[in-house]
Amino acid sequence: MKNTASLSTKLVRIGTGLLVIALISIGLTLWVTWKLGGGAAALNEAGRMRMQTWRLTSAVQAQLPEQEIQLLTGEFDQSMAVLKNGDAARPLFVPWDSVVHARYAEVAHLWSDQKMRFTVHPPLEHQRLVEHSVNFLNAIDRFVLSIESQMSSLTAILNLFQIVMMALAIAGAVVMLYSGYLYVINPLSHLRDGLRKLESAQFSVRLDVVSNDEFGQVTSGFNRMAATLQSLYGNLEAQVIAKTQRIAAQKERLEGLYGVSAFLAQTNDLSELTQGFAQRVRRLMKADAIALRWSDEDVSKFFLLASDQFPQVMQEEEKCLRAGACACGNPKLDARTRVIPITNSDIAPFQHCARIGYESLISVPVRMHHKVLGEINLFYKSQVSLAAEEFELMDTLASHLATAVEGMRAVALDREAAIAGERSLLARELHDSIAQSLAFLKIQAQLLRSAISKNNSDKTDFALNELDSGLKESIADVRELLLHFRTRTQADDIDRAVQETLQKFHHQTGLQVSRTVSGDGLPLPQDVQIHVLHVLQEALSNVRKHANAQAVVIEIHKGDPWRFVVRDDGIGFDERNNRSELQVGLKIMRERAEQIGAKVDVVSEVDQGTTVTLRVPAAKPSKLKEGQTASLS
Repeated sequence: MKNTASLSTKLVRIGTGLLVIALISIGLTLWVTWKLGGGAAALNEAGRMRMQTWRLTSAVQAQLPEQEIQLLTGEFDQSMAVLKNGDAARPLFVPWDSVVHARYAEVAHLWSDQKMRFTVHPPLEHQRLVEHSVNFLNAIDRFVLSIESQMSSLTAILNLFQIVMMALAIAGAVVMLYSGYLYVINPLSHLRDGLRKLESAQFSVRLDVVSNDEFGQVTSGFNRMAATLQSLYGNLEAQVIAKTQRIAAQKERLEGLYGVSAFLAQTNDLSELTQGFAQRVRRLMKADAIALRWSDEDVSKFFLLASDQFPQVMQEEEKCLRAGACACGNPKLDARTRVIPITNSDIAPFQHCARIGYESLISVPVRMHHKVLGEINLFYKSQVSLAAEEFELMDTLASHLATAVEGMRAVALDREAAIAGERSLLARELHDSIAQSLAFLKIQAQLLRSAISKNNSDKTDFALNELDSGLKESIADVRELLLHFRTRTQADDIDRAVQETLQKFHHQTGLQVSRTVSGDGLPLPQDVQIHVLHVLQEALSNVRKHANAQAVVIEIHKGDPWRFVVRDDGIGFDERNNRSELQVGLKIMRERAEQIGAKVDVVSEVDQGTTVTLRVPAAKPSKLKEGQTASLS
């Protein structure tokens, strides 16, 4: 039978039993000790009576006053009373038994006779008084001996109790040791042996539950733990295999996602991008076929953009799908990735798929900025299901595709805007320079025709000279335009571009040029550098056309703002009465400066040269007008 008592209950029971026995033993010992103490005091009091007897005998023989004899007899009566009744003030009592009672009665009887002899008048003879006193003392001795006999018995009992207490102490120690072994050490040793077996992978080990106490509960818990470990160890290999497969699948998905993302990032052709995306996704998802559809602006139709392993007959039939007419092409904004079973070929949306032999369809919407851009359709010839990670993977791939296509579309729009901007710039440059020169040449050609018809040789020569100067000026403007449109800058080094511009200007005009650079500052953005160079080139063009200068100096001050100064030693001009051609050049410079948030200041005096200063804010984004781009070069 199992012991249902808890360990604490067992220990309390054993301890209580030992405590009760110890208390009884101690109580008995104290009682015997108390008896011995009281008996010893009685024995002393009985011994005093012998001394008192001799004192009375001596007093009578000495014929002391009667009052002293009465006092001594009173003391003896008091001793007799104390022995009979005991003393409450101290432990004094006679260990009475039948023998002690008899001896006390004998002493009391003899004392009544002896007391008369001590108080009689005249006193007894000396010899007779001594004889009676000796007899009385013998009776007292017998009384004392009876008390000593009782005291010996009590002493023997006390010794017996001490032996018994010693035996109880030994027995209690044995009981406690045995109980500790039985209820604590033995269960712990069994648990230790079980743990050692468990450590050596013996998961079938079980311990016997022999009690319902704390160790019994621990043993039951050990058995449950061993059973759980045995079960886990038995399934560990299968779990490891399953976990390894999941990790491998996850790694494959991540590698596939990385590969698709890298492909989308490095591909610039839309057809190549969509076709490569379809091939990679089909292999990644182990699909039998894939179709990539793109919607129109109103999401009413879905066009087949790319496919892989998609039957030709279905490509012909599904080049354009009306939204909602088929299982493919869901235009709803809240559309989610779905696994659609193809179970009935009589249902219109599944007729084509069922005819080919497809049994499952995975539909993945392609969205961007809360707009449905298209849909990815994966076809399977078996029943499939997607795990949560695969749903997330497909949504991520669709998001990457949308970003790549929209990015490519944005690049195309930027390219178109850049081309339009370049054309606008070219048209403005031609209008501001070549067109005006051609108009001037046309006028001179009419004047030449009129002079020839009138046979006016002077006017004819003058017109020819003007035509020759105009043609030279036009050729110079064309070369300058070519210089403008071939301008290139380095994002961190506008100084090099300025130096190249000065070298070309010197080669074109033969004028002496120099350049100084000072200060430190953040580099200008590349689009800002292009406009700065165009402003400087326009300033140099005005020097070439109008200044009649011998030298030109360009100063570059890096900082916030940047300052570019073009200074010549030419004839200068009166700013109030400057020529229209010069006004055109200044207008062009100011317009370019406004586009980048800069400012152009022109200072000139007649015969004192001209200074053009361009101030550009440092590290500020360019303020290109709509339709223009930084790729004007």
